[in-house]
Amino acid sequence: MLFLCYPKCSTCRKAAQWLEERGISVTLRDIKEDRPTAAELDQWNQLSGLPLKRFFNTSGLQYKALGLKDRLPQMDREEQLQLLASDGMLVKRPILVDGDKVLVGFRETEWQAALKE
Repeated sequence: MLFLCYPKCSTCRKAAQWLEERGISVTLRDIKEDRPTAAELDQWNQLSGLPLKRFFNTSGLQYKALGLKDRLPQMDREEQLQLLASDGMLVKRPILVDGDKVLVGFRETEWQAALKE
């Protein structure tokens, strides 16, 4: 399982602790230092079944500074993927990738159901 997170993010730390408490081992990847590529994001987006907008960290400083709330609707899918790949801080976190399962953001009930706890 691949766990993409930002170590200073409280939600990421909470998710990591949740995984650890359940004995779920993951490969940790710092989303800022080793940001996901557009191809990875495209694949994960398709596997997740979520709209691409859900992959954006809408509460992040970068999102707000770039005015993406207004700009995203005018951008095509490829532009959005390239933008996400350009800065790991634009990406919603954490992301958990387990084969064909992709979880975006930490919601305990969703993760429990998806990981069949």
